[in-house]
Amino acid sequence: MELDFSAHLCEASDAVEYVYFPTTAYISQLAPPVDGAQIEIGLVGDEGMLGATLVLGVGASPHQSIVQGAGTSLRMECAKFLKHVAVDVKLDALLKQYLFVQLVQLQHATLCTRFHHIEERLARWLLMVHDRTGGDRFVMTHEYLAAMLGVRRVGVTQAASALQQRGLISYRRGQIVILDRELLEEAACACYAADKEIYAELMS
Repeated sequence: MELDFSAHLCEASDAVEYVYFPTTAYISQLAPPVDGAQIEIGLVGDEGMLGATLVLGVGASPHQSIVQGAGTSLRMECAKFLKHVAVDVKLDALLKQYLFVQLVQLQHATLCTRFHHIEERLARWLLMVHDRTGGDRFVMTHEYLAAMLGVRRVGVTQAASALQQRGLISYRRGQIVILDRELLEEAACACYAADKEIYAELMS
């Protein structure tokens, strides 16, 4: 099915009706708002799925899920999904490994938000999106980036300008182009490499 940009797939605490396996789309997982503000805690693309917490016996979503990159996804009703999990030991084990990976990545994201500079965090986030889009060009507004990173808009402007001045990205009118992937990885905080490492270790 097609997933449209900004479509709300699930709200925090709502009963989960479907699981999603993005193929070209990518989905932001957002913590419940506090004082009207939200922050992204996870990003799901073709490397993962949305709804894996069902294997823990929890039928409610722990977060809000919004399509941030339009594209295609596979979708399955939760009841059918759980029937498959119940009879497939390997699938059940794989999903639990994936949940562990997400837990570790959430820990990285928490530390990243607290201790790393906005420029490093922006580089990390752009790399995460780049991994899931398969292309060097995508649309991102200052407002969107500020909300995802949990910072003020001016902070994103300064960080994006710094990356652009170094020749890592081009950023104009909400369109971002990755110019030098290798240097962008060097500019990102260590959390990006740590996320990739835990995924490769358990999911490859």
